[in-house]
Amino acid sequence: MKTQLIPASPRTCRARRRATLITALIILTSIAAQPATTPLLLDDYANPKTNKNGVERRLIDDKGAGSKSQATVKCENGVLTVKGELVPGRGVPAFISEVSPLSADGKPQDLTRFEGVRLRVKVTKGLLVVQVGSTEIQNYDYHASPPITGKPGEFQEVRIPFKAMKRAWSEQTALNLKSITSVSLVSFAVARDSFEYAVDEIGFY
Repeated sequence: MKTQLIPASPRTCRARRRATLITALIILTSIAAQPATTPLLLDDYANPKTNKNGVERRLIDDKGAGSKSQATVKCENGVLTVKGELVPGRGVPAFISEVSPLSADGKPQDLTRFEGVRLRVKVTKGLLVVQVGSTEIQNYDYHASPPITGKPGEFQEVRIPFKAMKRAWSEQTALNLKSITSVSLVSFAVARDSFEYAVDEIGFY
């Protein structure tokens, strides 16, 4: 005995379509209501010495590498200003690095939920890059951004994807976002030069 299929009435079809539409709207509304990853603020320079994690910032110069650069640091009214002279040694570049650790004990942090580094910065003189420290890198050639460019004298928001960061002289390796220890602002030069920049916020997005 064959099963006889009875077509649904127009009223039943309309009801099914309404139910399908309502379900789709609920799903889309739910997706839209889910917030994007909340940006993480590492430092707003409200404290003259420590970042938002309560960890003291560090200024590292190049004297140990044979150069003779020097810098002055001022933190006032929520703005960190770093300026100075880059003086390379024989056969080595010059650099000044302003380091903001992610934790007081130096343990790596997992940043896999973020896409990159976000900062508000004003570059007045010289070259500036953002460098991300990792426990996996042993020769200090950490992953760094391309030089930040912009209009001198103006603050700008810069977003640097982790995937755009490269090592300078070592073999290129993938940045392990579970091994991040710090974020550094690095001024550098291969010939004698002056530099100056100001930053009022840095974190992750």
